[in-house]
Amino acid sequence: MDGVVYASFSQRLGAWILDQVLLFVFSFCLGIVIGLVIVLGGGTVSDDLKPVLNIVGVIISWLYYSLQESSSSQATLGKKMMGIKVIGPDNGRISFGRATGRYFGKIISGLALLIGYLSVLWHPQKRAWHDSMANTFVVLK
Repeated sequence: MDGVVYASFSQRLGAWILDQVLLFVFSFCLGIVIGLVIVLGGGTVSDDLKPVLNIVGVIISWLYYSLQESSSSQATLGKKMMGIKVIGPDNGRISFGRATGRYFGKIISGLALLIGYLSVLWHPQKRAWHDSMANTFVVLK
């Protein structure tokens, strides 16, 4: 693609680390609020709640990435801080559906000993497997 500079592995890794820190802080605070509501309501936090909280965690993460990457900013908060964004094959904004496919494609990128992520190091367009699956590119703003 002409006129774009692809984001490096280190830029993408930095953005991921920042996003994970933000998601952790948000999830931690949300967990405290949920726990307080349950305890103050006279209930107890039990192990039965853990699977529900895990599902909620996946939904929060999916929406965090997919909504932001398909928004007009085309980037999560971490990507914004690193000066990168996600684009489609037409150099433009991606749809929520494409962003969702990209998000869940990360499962495949991670299954093979993270090789799908490491492929950014040798791919000419610095694409991870989930980028190829969703036909997206991560570029400098």
